[in-house]
Amino acid sequence: MCGLVGFVGQGSVEDLRRMVATLEHRGPDDEGVFVDEGLAVYLGLRRLEVIDVASGQQPMATPDGELVVVFNGELYNAPELREELERAGHVFTSSHSDTEVLLHGYRAWGDALVDRLNGMWAFALLDRRRRRLFLSRDRFGQKPLYWLQRRGTFAFASEPQALAAHEQVTLSLSASSLRKYFAHGYFPGTHSAYEGVRRLDAGCNLSLTLGGQTAPHDPSDVDAARPQIHRYWSYRIEPEGGLGPRSEERWAGQVGELLERAVRRRLRSDVPLGLFLSGGLDSSAIGALARPHLGDHQLKSFSIGFSDSSFDETDDARAMAAWLGSEHTVEVFSADRFQGLSRQVFDQLDEPLSDSSMLSYALLCERARQDVTVALGGDAGDELFAGYGPFLALGAVEWLDRLLPQRSHPAIRALLARLPLSHGYMSLRFKLDRALRGLGQPPALWNPLWLGPLSAGDIGEILGEPVDLEDLYSESIEAWDASDHDNLVDRSLQFYGTVFLPSDILVKVDRMSMRVGLEVRCPFLDPDLVDCVRRIPHGLKLKGRETKYILRRALDAVLPERVLARPKVGFSAPLGGWLADGAVAVDGSPLREAGARLVEKKSAEHRARREDHRLFLWNLYALAEFMKRDPSRSLPGS
Repeated sequence: MCGLVGFVGQGSVEDLRRMVATLEHRGPDDEGVFVDEGLAVYLGLRRLEVIDVASGQQPMATPDGELVVVFNGELYNAPELREELERAGHVFTSSHSDTEVLLHGYRAWGDALVDRLNGMWAFALLDRRRRRLFLSRDRFGQKPLYWLQRRGTFAFASEPQALAAHEQVTLSLSASSLRKYFAHGYFPGTHSAYEGVRRLDAGCNLSLTLGGQTAPHDPSDVDAARPQIHRYWSYRIEPEGGLGPRSEERWAGQVGELLERAVRRRLRSDVPLGLFLSGGLDSSAIGALARPHLGDHQLKSFSIGFSDSSFDETDDARAMAAWLGSEHTVEVFSADRFQGLSRQVFDQLDEPLSDSSMLSYALLCERARQDVTVALGGDAGDELFAGYGPFLALGAVEWLDRLLPQRSHPAIRALLARLPLSHGYMSLRFKLDRALRGLGQPPALWNPLWLGPLSAGDIGEILGEPVDLEDLYSESIEAWDASDHDNLVDRSLQFYGTVFLPSDILVKVDRMSMRVGLEVRCPFLDPDLVDCVRRIPHGLKLKGRETKYILRRALDAVLPERVLARPKVGFSAPLGGWLADGAVAVDGSPLREAGARLVEKKSAEHRARREDHRLFLWNLYALAEFMKRDPSRSLPGS
């Protein structure tokens, strides 16, 4: 795992080295740079040593110097691809570097190389003979890649802060992207926090023809160049077959076999490896499937605990660790630790993110990194197998939306306000309030509205201008419309798989793990498993009131009954209680006057326990902390 940077055009080796230095946290073990002055191409990398520690240095080139690559990620099928390439006559110089597989694979298969890869990646490959730069990002965007084109420079990097280290680049916040952040708590799709900086979308390649550049370099060459973006893979829900016992048995067998293979592939490592273990279905399954392949090595497992019992899973995690025989560590996240951890995290974040589990995950990664360099995580199980609570609410909300006229909605919300308020995990009032947000809106907006921290009215008040719902949620609408199926579950799965998972969950996983130089691997994102799961009928994912039904059946012979029957407990922190008790205070001063007043009003209501504004307040807390770190980070137009 690494942090990569590069640019074409205007700039110097000093620019490159400054860019590389900003990503030391992503790759604490080594660094390297490559410069082709004739093509005006500069590549750099910070490396975290995981596979082939001795001979995997980057940038890496073919012996003839024709191809050069910088690569962030892991290729789990690198040994199989290497064997295939060697049979075809390719000669490798490293012992087992997956980076070298990219070089030989590109020479053999060209751009079609990425179709063969099983792993997570962002890489930039320079083809000097064809005068071409080729960038690629993995299917779900587990590894980040940002790019911009301005002032005679095309630049790219694993994180936006590296772009700002280039002399030709200054970053300013994007008004359109901030609206998206307020609505979602993250930046969906290709959006970044900054004007002109785009995220290469998951499942996409970008190629740039370098033309006839010669030194000294003419900036107009790069400004005129057109990056070509090609989508090589899309996540599509395409169910096959029926729901009978034979179908259920067949799908359960395939899921179990493919998940076991995915876990086994992700155990390859030349450094210590551990497991994030909550005691829930997904992480327990990974631990149980990993155990037979570890030989004499005892598995190390890690979990986070809370004093608020409605959020705490440590008893379940300890019980599962004892069953697995793992060496288990519990780290307790208390309000007393919040300020210090928050300061450290926001000092490094170059984009705001208000995922409610972000700091919990950061602490988990910090503790794990003391003992291991690689950790297995259960991320993506909920998005693929319909594990979230909103899946259970779809039918009820559809029924209410048809039954209740628009004029009755205010009265319903008034009744809701009479329910007792609790800042615990998923209280009844919190769940009902979230579900009712969708009433009167198109179904394509239900999921993002349920998950979103700010309403359109709140966003308009903060920015001082009206906002359009279709613009705010355009990525969600596109995902909804991409499904050919009328049922709400399949369409919701399309949203979670193409918007929420790549833009929220996997961004959190990457940023919080790489800030401490930890590699996290997600077996549920194995492409063979994903291809299977997307074809399973929704009635086998959500069966009655049972979420992840087919996954539970696939694990019948693998896990204890108590784990199979355990309801989902989300991995979050008791932010609602901490905000109400004053342990976490939101500073609205970086916002405009109207925004600061709204923060003060909602903070007072939350502290008085009249309303539950935890998601709103946490979103504004994250933005304010991000803005305070750099004077140039101000709301556009202020």
